[in-house]
Amino acid sequence: MQTILGSNGQIGYELAKELYKNYTTDIRLVSRKPQKINPTDQVFAADLMDFNQTKKAIEASDIVYFTVGLPMNSNLWEANFLKITNNVIRACKESQSKLVFFDNTYMYPKDSTPQYESTKFSPVGRKSNIRSEMAKLVLSEIETGSLEGVICRAPEFYGPNKTQSITNTLFLDKIKRNVTAKIPVNKNALRTLIWTPDASRAMALIGNTPSAYGQSWHLPCDDPHTFLDMLKISEKILNRSLKYKVIHLWQFKIAKLFSKEVRELDELLPRYEVDNIFVSDKFKHAFPDFEITSFEKGISLILTENNTN
Repeated sequence: MQTILGSNGQIGYELAKELYKNYTTDIRLVSRKPQKINPTDQVFAADLMDFNQTKKAIEASDIVYFTVGLPMNSNLWEANFLKITNNVIRACKESQSKLVFFDNTYMYPKDSTPQYESTKFSPVGRKSNIRSEMAKLVLSEIETGSLEGVICRAPEFYGPNKTQSITNTLFLDKIKRNVTAKIPVNKNALRTLIWTPDASRAMALIGNTPSAYGQSWHLPCDDPHTFLDMLKISEKILNRSLKYKVIHLWQFKIAKLFSKEVRELDELLPRYEVDNIFVSDKFKHAFPDFEITSFEKGISLILTENNTN
């Protein structure tokens, strides 16, 4: 049995498809209101804030994938995420399940220094601090040998269907709707993005590779591009000129006075000022046959197809 916690999100959805296609049909999907993705899926409704429900959700699982997401709300993250993480770790230990923990880069320094698996955490901001503490909890259990686990870390998403990210929301989705694309802060800064189905495929591969456990992995990404690069790719795909507008940092600062959503983005904005270089060479060397989706193909799928990947 392989169990996905947070199966309603885009990463969980793509992960369920990949597991069913290439690894197992014995899959349990867990969320507050889970929905079947594959014909043989077992659905299990659970509140992961409750340990007993978490334990029942994880029972009899060989591998547990943590893809739990919460809305961009610092209060909610501080109230829930660490407790959920502790519950999942404890339940995995009691059931002797392996844990594949899906992580982000919030805890990394928000500067242009290339990011590796060995990069030291330097969180700035409430959400960044919570993600740092979550990762440290998992790493501590792995290092002491009390949990067989692995961390799979990804940079910002872009992708089909329900993919939620700044790049999708402000930029690619607007291009698809033929309205002016918004570029956050700096049109010339390099951005490392991961195609969401690639993230899920890579996580399934790592989860089903015994030698991958006990360490952290950067999930595989295409070479970084600027927003202007992505605009030119989009123009070539659509065969027309596109309009864009840069939203400068000072404009975000003004907007956050009136918008809770913008205030929640505030701690992430410094990473848009400078190059964001997320290095996934370790994965690429370990799994050389893994096919990484290029920006050209990914953007084409978003703009010209029906978001079915």
